[in-house]
Amino acid sequence: MRVIGASKLHEFWNRHQDAKAQLEAWYAEVKHATWETPNDVKERYGTASIIGNNRVVFNICGNKYRLVVHIKYGFETVIIRFIGTHAEYDRIDAKET
Repeated sequence: MRVIGASKLHEFWNRHQDAKAQLEAWYAEVKHATWETPNDVKERYGTASIIGNNRVVFNICGNKYRLVVHIKYGFETVIIRFIGTHAEYDRIDAKET
């Protein structure tokens, strides 16, 4: 998959060092993934939430942080829409972000 918006991950882990290793691992894995459907995502990330509008929410650091992406399956593209604390996530509309 092509990942768009990776700079958001870098900016986030510079502020939240405890998330760096997990976000780096997620990024490395997603770059080599070939997801064709939401089920493909769930097979690998069982705790990911498929929330509609081709959005997926990943729990980072035991759900301390949330990562929202928009997946364009036909274009093999993952667009990072949001990364933040759980409290920050609660203040957004993840289906529209």
